[in-house]
Amino acid sequence: MNVLDLVRPDLRDFAGYRSARSDTLQGTVWLNANESPWPNPADADALLRRYPDPQPARLRETLADLYGCQPSQLLAGRGSDEGIDLLLRALCRPGLDTVIITTPTFGMYAVCARLHGTRVIDVPLREDDGGFSCDFDAVADAAERADARIVFLCSPGNPGGNLLPLEAIASLARRLAGRAAVVVDEAYIEFADAPSATTLLASLPNIAVLRTLSKAHALAAARIGAVIADAKLIAVLRRCQAPYPLPAPCVEAAMEALAPPARARTKDRIARTIGERSRLQDALTKLPTVKRVLPSHANFVLIRCVDAESAFAALLAAGIVVRDLRAQPGLGDALRISIGTPEQNDRVLAALTALSARCGAAA
Repeated sequence: MNVLDLVRPDLRDFAGYRSARSDTLQGTVWLNANESPWPNPADADALLRRYPDPQPARLRETLADLYGCQPSQLLAGRGSDEGIDLLLRALCRPGLDTVIITTPTFGMYAVCARLHGTRVIDVPLREDDGGFSCDFDAVADAAERADARIVFLCSPGNPGGNLLPLEAIASLARRLAGRAAVVVDEAYIEFADAPSATTLLASLPNIAVLRTLSKAHALAAARIGAVIADAKLIAVLRRCQAPYPLPAPCVEAAMEALAPPARARTKDRIARTIGERSRLQDALTKLPTVKRVLPSHANFVLIRCVDAESAFAALLAAGIVVRDLRAQPGLGDALRISIGTPEQNDRVLAALTALSARCGAAA
């Protein structure tokens, strides 16, 4: 299949905007972008007076090495959110096309689709003793019936923490070849010790993968993410992207964070997070105020509570802010707890243990 067949017909020949930094030119006096010839007094390194490179080669090469792809298969952008938005822009005609989501899942898929005028069909995840799982046959059926252009999958899932089988993702992409793109959001894959869906790209060009430096690499404020896909689709997304998506200070921070010494520290912290996740899960399962701790392959745990309001209030009273999910369908008793430092996790357990003692005394 030609992945360009999935692109909106009106955008297949779209050239996009060519900024002053789009052309590779050499010179010593730069007067082509209407920039200030003098740095701002607050810009000690004179880094900010020039527009940044839209797609810095060294950043793309470093991210490609990190994610096991070619630089031509990678578009760097503002976190995973921009990748979601760009894919919707490039593949979905406003008011005409449809995307598939599987709730509970990351809310930005539906938000971006709605802002883009794209219909959303939900094929909810199933919950059983093993946690949340995806009914891939139902997803494929829904995509075919609706002639969907994108299927959004989150693996590991947010907020469920569930890991989707790679072979099932591949089967779905094969079934939808030439009809829809299967977008796999791997924001938390570093915590799963599992292969990436990027390993499927060579044979399945309708797969796109979202990655981010916000989680495992601790760069949430820098807003550096990537879309990894067939090189022809990446070229289309680039033409749909804003002229200067990557602030130079954020690129510098990313390069420093991806240097070998920093990557070694990140690897160690991922291992510590996984260890703390297991410890927190084990302890939470023993508390009478917690009905269920769902399995997780991410840097958080989802718990179902006997009284989620009391649990949320008890944690907040102890100065601990967790994610209240009770407004989401099927999660009326659920809280999501990010894995913190050992000391922070101890505070979570102490607050919920104290709540259990109070509830036991009241009974």
